[in-house]
Amino acid sequence: MLRSYLRLTLFALGLLIGIQVPGFIQAYAQHVEARRLESQQALLGFQETAGRFFRGDLEALVEHYRASADPVIQSDARSVSALVERSRLLDREWRIMQGPWFARAWHVLVGADESMRAQVWRSYDFQILLAPAAVAWGLACALLLAWLVESLYLLLRQAFFPRRHAPRRRSVTPGPPRQ
Repeated sequence: MLRSYLRLTLFALGLLIGIQVPGFIQAYAQHVEARRLESQQALLGFQETAGRFFRGDLEALVEHYRASADPVIQSDARSVSALVERSRLLDREWRIMQGPWFARAWHVLVGADESMRAQVWRSYDFQILLAPAAVAWGLACALLLAWLVESLYLLLRQAFFPRRHAPRRRSVTPGPPRQ
């Protein structure tokens, strides 16, 4: 009976964890989009300068700054280069987050920018979504967790407490009586 309650508890825990997955993915996507828009705004002036003098090529603007003899301009080259790289990273993250659900989920799990994922995790509010995707994630995680724990339990039980089989009795088939 206790084992049945433990199974139900594990299933409920898996369900609650799984329901969080779509919410976290959505929070990550919103975070990326907000950062991307902020990055574009920060580059706007430099983009206009690159448009006027370098046919819109920000890399050419950065190289021009680096080639300058003025140390202030060279320092700006490092700053603008960092802004351009951050903008590229955010654009890449944003494009990935526009893909299918499985690509977004896999990316957030293994390929997302570590610092952004950590920021989203720190600010994430746990919630219970009743959207079909959240319910599906919840059920899938619940079943997977319950199956993994049950399998682990059975393996450990078999390893540490093997069943000893009683010796089999030989069955005697009735035959002609002995004399």
